Amino acid sequence: MTEATKGVLAMVGACVIWGFSALYYKLLSDITSSEVLAHRTIWSAVCFVIVLSIQSRLGELRVVLSNKRSLSQVFAAAVLVSTNWYFFIVSVNLGHLMQSSLGFYIFPLVAVALGAFILKEPFTRSKKIAVLLAGLAVVQLTLGLGVAPWISLILAFSFGFYGLIKRHVIAGPVVSVTAEVSLLMPLAMAYLAWLYSTKSGFSPDLTELILLILSGPLTAIPMILFSYASKRTALSTIGLVQYLNPTIQFSVAVLIFGEAMTLWHTITFLMIWSGLAIYSVGAMRPQAAR
Repeated sequence: MTEATKGVLAMVGACVIWGFSALYYKLLSDITSSEVLAHRTIWSAVCFVIVLSIQSRLGELRVVLSNKRSLSQVFAAAVLVSTNWYFFIVSVNLGHLMQSSLGFYIFPLVAVALGAFILKEPFTRSKKIAVLLAGLAVVQLTLGLGVAPWISLILAFSFGFYGLIKRHVIAGPVVSVTAEVSLLMPLAMAYLAWLYSTKSGFSPDLTELILLILSGPLTAIPMILFSYASKRTALSTIGLVQYLNPTIQFSVAVLIFGEAMTLWHTITFLMIWSGLAIYSVGAMRPQAAR
């Protein structure tokens, strides 16, 4: 098996875990989203620190956290990724996983737009058409349902700006994520301490407590697989494989959670899928042909 094949399999594994993770968080729907997020932050921090300790890479973490510029970047990234995690959990708890799926479909096109307008990256014809289709899809869904898909937009833009900031962090994905959750861990612990001291928090039974603890590995494992894949697989391949995540989310939302698929949703997803197809084909063609 070639290294490239191993990379693709690792990326598929990461996307499958991300896609089906909604089933896991559905088991914790009796607990508030903020409380689940706090536990996820704490246990993922513990998990990442253990991984870096085994790899003898804790020195890299100290370098990132001791640099003032990288520290501010990591903190901004931490706020964005926690926002993304929170609204994903909210989408599961409120029965709006389809909105989460839409958000992760829109994200690559948001990233394209941010790259063009902020980083001044080439804004090719295929990219313009794809972004325009995504924008029109959101507008028609808003007009059709009478309310904007806020969860979708927050997920797409929080992850888009998160990726923008991560471009400038002087660390690999695993080290930088460890730094992010390490910064958030004291806040999460203080929040849980306040909840339990005021008896405002949920009192999980043993099964739920184990599930909360295991949210750490559930967060860490796909990130490690993604890091492994990014070093062995072409970015274009990673970009195509990552659509597996929202596709699984969409399937879970409709087939397992029984969320309603209206005509407006159907039109929206068809427009988004068309935009992604145009963008993906354009990305694989030679620059001169775009």
